[in-house]
Amino acid sequence: MRLSTWIAILTWLISLALALITGRDLLYNTFYFITLVLLGSWFWARQNLRGLEIKRRLRTPRSQVGRFIEESFEVINQSWLSKLWVEIRDESNLPGHHASRVLVSLGRKRPMIWTVKTPGLRRGRYRLGPITLYSGDPLGIFALKKPIPQSHHVLVYPATFEIPGFRLPPGYLPGGKVAHYRTHYLTTNVATVRDYVPGDSYNRIHWRSTARTGRLMVKEFELDPTSDIWILLDLDADVHFSQPWKEPDLTDLPAVLRQRPLAKNPTLIPSTLEYAASAAASIAERYLAERRAVGLIAYTPNREVLQLDRGYRQFTKILEMLAIVEPISSLTFAHVLLAERHYLNRTTTVVAITPSVDPAWVNVLRDYRHSGINVTVVLIAASTFGPAPSHRSLLAELWASQIPTYVVRNGASITAALSHLALPTD
Repeated sequence: MRLSTWIAILTWLISLALALITGRDLLYNTFYFITLVLLGSWFWARQNLRGLEIKRRLRTPRSQVGRFIEESFEVINQSWLSKLWVEIRDESNLPGHHASRVLVSLGRKRPMIWTVKTPGLRRGRYRLGPITLYSGDPLGIFALKKPIPQSHHVLVYPATFEIPGFRLPPGYLPGGKVAHYRTHYLTTNVATVRDYVPGDSYNRIHWRSTARTGRLMVKEFELDPTSDIWILLDLDADVHFSQPWKEPDLTDLPAVLRQRPLAKNPTLIPSTLEYAASAAASIAERYLAERRAVGLIAYTPNREVLQLDRGYRQFTKILEMLAIVEPISSLTFAHVLLAERHYLNRTTTVVAITPSVDPAWVNVLRDYRHSGINVTVVLIAASTFGPAPSHRSLLAELWASQIPTYVVRNGASITAALSHLALPTD
């Protein structure tokens, strides 16, 4: 109980004791008055929490770093008495989500509605709710609370960036031969033309051949020789680092947005995993938009695999997986690459994303290249995030092995970092 409640009870007991000892009418009247005040205050505080109907609606259960999570609240007083004041205390664990309110003069059948827009600051799965109602009497003697267990969850995807300068190795196999695969998808590779048949899309019509032959001709496409892209994400707990992160002050949200529009320029928290997840999501978005087949492999420590697929649904699956992964694996990246070797073939390209500076995984990638598997490395410079060894010697080894490498540093733009191949001196 609150200190004011103990003081009120003590005053009531003292007045009762004095009335019984002295027997004076004034003290008895004082005791009766204090008793009525206490009973009235308790009843008032109790009534303030009765008959309240609370609804909270989440606009969408998914968001992304740099975008907003929008939640609306509606409180309706269904009782016959007005509420002097009611505090709604939200117990969500979403960073920057300030949904708590103090409502005053809540009239009968009068709804109170407000909306909370919270910027997505970091990826993850968060709980919105529950709510606890607090209220009391005008004298501040009693303070009661009522828990509302209603809650739901929101998934915040990692941020994605445009990476037009990111390039994968050309899809040529040893001997100069190319593996061709016909596909019903529209790609940049046209194999041949054929006669139009009912059901063919009009955007596949080849108008020059149609004009030359006098009948409708449509294009047939083939996949890129290395259209299958596997993204391998290193989740070894020993190689990931992060710096202390303080939640930004979003009290004056309009001013914050004027300085830095979140959706256009999201800021990543200083963590190797956050940068690695955003790089993986950006690469997947880039090549799924080109109708490539993209898959994702990570060990958490169980083997988590999203099989090769195309389209927006695959992109959503990749974002959902990247939103919740954590660096809790004990397997080194070299062991992960060795374990996945027999699942890969010559028509695939591997994008390895890691902050590890262990040269053992470079040796495995050399074996990949000798087997005809194209590889590209996205190296997260862990030394810029925490007390980790420098990546320069490893970068020189990757350069000597002719493995294309992109280096991502703390505070750097993902767009810029994944647009230029790293040099041995970077």
